[in-house]
Amino acid sequence: MTSTEIDAGLARALVAEQFPEWRDLPVRPVDKQGWDNRTFRLGDELSVRLPSAEGYVAAVAKEDRWLPYLAERLTLPVCAPVAVGKPGAGYPFPWSVRNWMTGTPIEGADPDRAVLARDLGAFLTELREIPAGAGPAAGRHSFYRGCHPSAYADEVQAACEAIDGLDVEACREIWHQAVTSVWTGAPVWFHGDVSVGNLLVEDGRLSAAIDFGTCGVGDPASDLAIAWTYFEGEDRRVFRESAGLDDATWRRARGWALWKALIVVAWPDRPDLARDQERNLAHILADPVV
Repeated sequence: MTSTEIDAGLARALVAEQFPEWRDLPVRPVDKQGWDNRTFRLGDELSVRLPSAEGYVAAVAKEDRWLPYLAERLTLPVCAPVAVGKPGAGYPFPWSVRNWMTGTPIEGADPDRAVLARDLGAFLTELREIPAGAGPAAGRHSFYRGCHPSAYADEVQAACEAIDGLDVEACREIWHQAVTSVWTGAPVWFHGDVSVGNLLVEDGRLSAAIDFGTCGVGDPASDLAIAWTYFEGEDRRVFRESAGLDDATWRRARGWALWKALIVVAWPDRPDLARDQERNLAHILADPVV
């Protein structure tokens, strides 16, 4: 981690030093911070985004390179960079100024989930249809989202052995179904972190998707895991129909959801996240969606 405290004062100093045209705009932290980056609102229309550690710098650089490309081709607005800053004021990493995305994260809202399921499925379909070209192939920069889920086979096995009372055989069957197919189509764009904190709603509709730090080009299965981590019952079917893709891809998606639930439950850093993933695990075990 950087030894420099990442707070509004640092963001203000960086802006004043490198972009004096914005030095008089107020700087304030957003209500809920992410783990990879710290975000501060700059005036009413801009934001400052600072990587929290060296390991996240490459992801931000990737966003700076590719978000303008995606923004031109997506119906929903994308938080594209307005300016890119350099290390300064005691802060060691590149950083960026971006457009401020209006809307409320769905974790803090109560949208109609069927409507959101249709909107999100349409967004992911549109994202997959963007020409992949020389886009960044899935790998370490995407934390292996977009790769085959077997990248995390060791963690799944270890978690199955670590959780008391787990239906290990059911988990192993779901995992087996996930890893015995591969994406056979051409690589496509994926977001990489489709989660309740990265989807914004406004007037009951999906208004933006943020945080493309784990995006890339590859297998889109990992983007579908939200079927089990947010949607329920019939809304999952609505999402399945809207997002499309074949049964094999949905089995890999279930494997991605299973992996995340297992590792958080097995080795919890925060009790609240472990409780959420215990609930998700129950959904994953009960409903194949396909």
